[in-house]
Amino acid sequence: MTAPLPALSGALVREVRAETVIAAPPAVVWQVLTDFAAYPEWNPFILSIEGKPWVGTCLSVEIRPPGRKTMRFRPRVLRVAKDHELRWIGRVLIAGVFDGEHRFTITPEGDGSRFVQAEIFTGLLVPAVDLTGTFRATHLGFLLMNRALRERVERSALGKPS
Repeated sequence: MTAPLPALSGALVREVRAETVIAAPPAVVWQVLTDFAAYPEWNPFILSIEGKPWVGTCLSVEIRPPGRKTMRFRPRVLRVAKDHELRWIGRVLIAGVFDGEHRFTITPEGDGSRFVQAEIFTGLLVPAVDLTGTFRATHLGFLLMNRALRERVERSALGKPS
């Protein structure tokens, strides 16, 4: 789902969000989510992540939204809460031009977990980017990744090969 959010400090804000329920505990979801080396085996959206999920570090992330060219960027990790949340921020040029704060959250739900992937985009270029269909492609990428994550986690939770 994509929707405009209220303006913050005069900048347009857009959130892209997708969620799924996974039949496995948060620790199992977290293990697959943070095994960056395995992303090329299963992830159709985030093709690779290099670096460690440690607060303050920069990652090298390569994504390919459906129907779009591959993009590489270097976000800074903002928050790591084991088995619960990983959050980073990426910027184009300088702060305020086009920023994206990406978060993955995992919460217990019944015998499983609710996984949410979301990004809040802010900055002067948000209106122009919105016109290109990028947010729609990003949302589709989130949906595809969430489904692939669910399938991989549930296979591993059942002891089946990934």
